[in-house]
Amino acid sequence: MGDIQKHLERVRAQIAEAAEKSGRQPADVELVAITKTHDAERVREAHEAGQQVFGESRVQEARAKIPELPSNLRWHFVGHLQKNKIRHALPLFELIHSVDSLALAEDINRIAEEEGMHPHVLLEVNVAGEGSKFGFKPETLRAEMETLLALNRLSIEGLMTIPPLAPEAEASRRYFIKLRGLRDALEKEFRIKLPHLSMGMTNDFVIAVEEEATLVRVGTAIFGERRRAKRE
Repeated sequence: MGDIQKHLERVRAQIAEAAEKSGRQPADVELVAITKTHDAERVREAHEAGQQVFGESRVQEARAKIPELPSNLRWHFVGHLQKNKIRHALPLFELIHSVDSLALAEDINRIAEEEGMHPHVLLEVNVAGEGSKFGFKPETLRAEMETLLALNRLSIEGLMTIPPLAPEAEASRRYFIKLRGLRDALEKEFRIKLPHLSMGMTNDFVIAVEEEATLVRVGTAIFGERRRAKRE
């Protein structure tokens, strides 16, 4: 058994334990294996160990890597999406986690219409109000939600967040609770379903699952430390 398979089994076991602790089924949580800076061979090893869903945060890296791998892998985009990369990204990814502004959503919608596509997206929320982070402020998202829902090419599936870095995983819990509460309020106010909460990474995914994450984005715990990536 290779290291990646061992790491995947450990992560899956942690997800299952956290899900059961919170009265959920392990199948309620999708593991997105983040492959940023890791080569196609390591991704292939994870796929052979049963992993189906992978995440990339750089479009250029994904465009080079994805064609080298089996076509039945499923890909999510989890990084900041630049306007000039939208047209390249849409054919590659089944879900974009990181729609972080109305302007970006409108650009994706326009390009999707030009390309005859219907992208599935999550709205990234900066629940901690960090100046260095992308994402909607919660109050801005509420104010702009009606406009977002009117973008007829986009299928808005839920919300995503990245909490502040902290030495203890427990510090993330308050932000995950805030995201879940915002999701619940938006569903009620706008009479919609937002089934997905993308939250939790290597350091805090167990806490995220306990707080009803449906998608966890785990890279280092599976593949080891990232290699230095080239800038796009």
